[in-house]
Amino acid sequence: CKELGVVLTAHCENAEAIDVMQKKLIAEGKTGPEWHEPSRPRSVEAGGVQHLCEFAERTGATVYVVHTSCGEAVNQAMEARNRGVDVTVEAVAPHLVLDKTYAERPDFEGAKFVMSPPLRDKEEHEVLWNGLADGSVSTVGTDHAPFNFCGQKDMGSENFTLIPNGIPSIQERVDLVHTYGVCTGKFDLRKMIEVCSSNIAKKFNMYPRKGALVVGSDADIVIYDTEYVDTFKHEDGLSNIDYSGFEGMERKGRSDVVLLRGKVVAKQGKFVGEVGGGEYISR
Repeated sequence: CKELGVVLTAHCENAEAIDVMQKKLIAEGKTGPEWHEPSRPRSVEAGGVQHLCEFAERTGATVYVVHTSCGEAVNQAMEARNRGVDVTVEAVAPHLVLDKTYAERPDFEGAKFVMSPPLRDKEEHEVLWNGLADGSVSTVGTDHAPFNFCGQKDMGSENFTLIPNGIPSIQERVDLVHTYGVCTGKFDLRKMIEVCSSNIAKKFNMYPRKGALVVGSDADIVIYDTEYVDTFKHEDGLSNIDYSGFEGMERKGRSDVVLLRGKVVAKQGKFVGEVGGGEYISR
């Protein structure tokens, strides 16, 4: 990666430690989705970040930690950054607004919220939001994984280790950041644009073609309606999936008009563009 100038993105956990813990829990008859989080605690994530940063420090490679769920992991990355390691930390929308009690819902309902790293205690939300505000966490992604509850998630009904991991959230991402980040005063609209757009474009060498409103950039423009108020509902979803992970949660704001390279492609949540109108961007 260092030789080629490649940014290495990494899922940071300790697989061997998780394997031991999962086998122990299953042997004890602890098979439900509520045992997913205890099988991969914060320490295995923080240890994974530390391990990655050690490699980066010795090689000079650039690393990007995906879907960081807790303060312990962020702290490991920041300690490495202070030593000169080129490390970027990403949060994802579910870890900012959902907590581990969702995965503890009865009647296997918790399987909808099984993801890795898992949803944590609610206090981790503030840690991640503060990280976005102060720059220690640079981006908000989704780790979008649209598995159906019926026919896919239920493959793990007798064993939580067989539940397909992930949650659909690509459609809700920006509105969640606006509702629970901007509208609650955690940071302003400019910071929202940075963590949802411009920072990622810069990190992966798409800037200033993408992630900027300047002469010479693609005319990719979102006109955002900050006054829109509703709730998140499965019936409004555009993914081919049988549930919403954010059902009934407050929603403030939505994209009103979206332009791609100067052409209107969406209005009020409906696609009006030309199918196949995308362009590959070499990074």
